[in-house]
Amino acid sequence: MPEPLVRPARPDDEGALARLDRESWSPLFEVRPEPPAADAPFFRPTCGPDAHLVAEEDGRGVVGYVRLLPASPLETNAHVLQICGLVVAEEARGKGAGRALVRAAVGEARRRGARRITLRVLGPNTVARTLYTSEGFAVEGLLPGEFHVGGRYVDDVLMGRSLL
Repeated sequence: MPEPLVRPARPDDEGALARLDRESWSPLFEVRPEPPAADAPFFRPTCGPDAHLVAEEDGRGVVGYVRLLPASPLETNAHVLQICGLVVAEEARGKGAGRALVRAAVGEARRRGARRITLRVLGPNTVARTLYTSEGFAVEGLLPGEFHVGGRYVDDVLMGRSLL
């Protein structure tokens, strides 16, 4: 099976990305207590198309996205970018879209001059954690019981990697 095409998001991806966000929501992956509302915008002023890369598969259109943002607003931290969301449609999981998006995010972070890339992932999300580890990310911190989702307390796992 060919690897999905990964490209920068465009304003006209709004509807597909909003639908993907709603359909893929799960307490296993999200700290939001419920899926986004049907009329909630996907792009926001602080997080527009330029903060996203999307994966497309022939015949299916957009099947995933990764959101890449500065790790903080501090100038002293400007060399670090953070993956602030990775979503793959259920029917596209296990077919390379997630891996392609992570690799594209690493490449984009390098292109932007970042020296490090980080992310946060919920402890029970072992599939994502395994993917990130296989792409060179290491656990750099753990916040035990940081979130209460799906009726239980779960760890917040901090991961990162050097881009040098």
